[in-house]
Amino acid sequence: MKKLKNPFVDQKGYNCFVCSPRNAVGLHLDFYLDGDVIKARWKPEDQYQGYPNVLHGGIQATLLDEVASWAVYAVAGTGGVTSRINVQYKKPVLIDKGEISLTAEIIEHKKRIMSMQTRLYDGGGTLCTEGVVDYYVYPEEVARAKMHYPGKAAFFK
Repeated sequence: MKKLKNPFVDQKGYNCFVCSPRNAVGLHLDFYLDGDVIKARWKPEDQYQGYPNVLHGGIQATLLDEVASWAVYAVAGTGGVTSRINVQYKKPVLIDKGEISLTAEIIEHKKRIMSMQTRLYDGGGTLCTEGVVDYYVYPEEVARAKMHYPGKAAFFK
């Protein structure tokens, strides 16, 4: 498993809620590549709860969306935008169970739509949430020109 570099950090205006290390209210995730699977870990805190001790479903969906985007960047080698998220909440994600794990892998690529299977496991390793996240992906040259995509190699330096 290899830690991915966040090549967006020095880009002007970059302040992603999930992956920017400088966003004061952000989640500050780091991402890893294990084969063709993107992985991340994150420790939820009380300010992200819906019901007491339960991670808010919107935060869960946000995490799945972000881990999917890193599959587009670092595995597919381009950029894109979310076109659809289908989330299945199977079990509550209890905050007091500790650090959660996230995974994303590309399962289909048809024309401009790329689909990723995403999963969220609680601190005990139980699958709590999963989803299929569809991205509208751009050709790499368009992603570089319009989305500040730095190229696949930038994630591995």
